[in-house]
Amino acid sequence: MVQLCRVCFRKYGNFVDNLRLYVRGGAGGMGLPRLGGHGGNGGDVWVVATKSMTLKGIKDKYPQNRFVAEVGANSSVRSLKGERGKNIEILVPVGVTVTTDDDRILGELNAEGDRVRVARGGHGGSFSSTFLPSKGQSRQVRLDLKLIADMGLVGFPNAGKSSLLTVLSNATPQIASYPFTTLKPQIGKLLYEDHKQISVADLPGLIEGAHMNKGMGHKFLKHVERTKQLLFVVDVCGFQLASQTPFRSAFEAVQLLTKELELYKEELVSKPALLVVNKMDLPDADHKLQQLQKQILNPEDFCHTLPENMTPKSHMAFRHVVPVSAATGLGVDRLKEFIRESLEEEASEATEALRQQRLQLLRHHSQ
Repeated sequence: MVQLCRVCFRKYGNFVDNLRLYVRGGAGGMGLPRLGGHGGNGGDVWVVATKSMTLKGIKDKYPQNRFVAEVGANSSVRSLKGERGKNIEILVPVGVTVTTDDDRILGELNAEGDRVRVARGGHGGSFSSTFLPSKGQSRQVRLDLKLIADMGLVGFPNAGKSSLLTVLSNATPQIASYPFTTLKPQIGKLLYEDHKQISVADLPGLIEGAHMNKGMGHKFLKHVERTKQLLFVVDVCGFQLASQTPFRSAFEAVQLLTKELELYKEELVSKPALLVVNKMDLPDADHKLQQLQKQILNPEDFCHTLPENMTPKSHMAFRHVVPVSAATGLGVDRLKEFIRESLEEEASEATEALRQQRLQLLRHHSQ
């Protein structure tokens, strides 16, 4: 049995996951016509990934959101070749995608030290430019953060994700008995006795139509992209978002969640996933769980209850279906074990796939 000694949870209060910056490269320095002197080039603006920075940190430290590199030095009698202006580096968190205002991707910073140039410095004045310098490149860029975590919690409001986090950890998320959705992501670390760490992201709850930017929309779905595995959480008794929306059974909730992921980005459905069936302390929960397990094994036979446009093209293949009660703690330790087991299985499969790939390359080269 895997023993969990403690779980840490970090809550983002004023979480910022996107930021718009003005960046400008330094202008070049003036050339010196009478001696043919060359002005120094202006500095560039770079965005560099580091684990010690958050987008909120940038926002607080640089409220103007404006970054301008140093200008190149003018050519002079003492120094015919003007000195280059200093580059400026904007430190950003790992997981940031840098885009222009027209959504062109300039770079993705997925590891510590990754860097991308966002504005070039201008050229120093020289003979070819009649010794006049050029201005540095200037533009607006967007920093878009996608959280990187081992597991991402996926569920509709009121499925009990926040309650589940409370029993998995020392987090104190806002919990309500009405359909309430987490508005700020949280990243938690499960720390095991052998010092193994697993990060879990609790992400804003989905509502039907999230892929079309309803509710938290893309703000939620983009964070799912960078989690290694998904942890679906459904209420065993089903749910109804509001009096004017239809009641959805647990099985329908799973299919609708799958559909939302599929519509946003089809490859998300192929991610390894676990299904957590919550609220097992409610009356008739065991009977409903049996029904759900039967439906999950043969989803095609039961999808007729949903309109065609809400039925996913492909179904999630869950590695485990884990019944729990966040209210009583039932099944929570087992869930912790399955989370670790599933991630270790995936890592082992990835290692084996890489080994086979290398073997094939070796065989290919030896022929």
